[in-house]
Amino acid sequence: MIFDFTKLTRRRDANRPDCWQVYCGDICAGWIAKAIGMPNAQNDWTWSAGFYPGSGPGEIRSGCADTFEAARIAFERAWLAFATSRTPDDFEEWRDQRDWTARKYALRDRGEQVPIR
Repeated sequence: MIFDFTKLTRRRDANRPDCWQVYCGDICAGWIAKAIGMPNAQNDWTWSAGFYPGSGPGEIRSGCADTFEAARIAFERAWLAFATSRTPDDFEEWRDQRDWTARKYALRDRGEQVPIR
């Protein structure tokens, strides 16, 4: 599957109304959120671009910004740098983990034993 890495969509986080999960197709590319818990923070927004598994230590980028728009722009730049350095196998590794996690929780919800991978 070939992606246009510039086509991103945002989905509001169900648990945090001030946080958006950012998607590129079916891949969760990262998030942008209102900074919380930092009373003396200079920046109001934080972001993280990238995914794991499918990346190595230090490859996911994150930062802060004064406005949502500035965070969005910084996120998009970081995501493009991250995404264009991935292989198709990196994306598949992320999808495999996503699918395994969904199966695991479905088994648990039905009271069934979760097999060891």
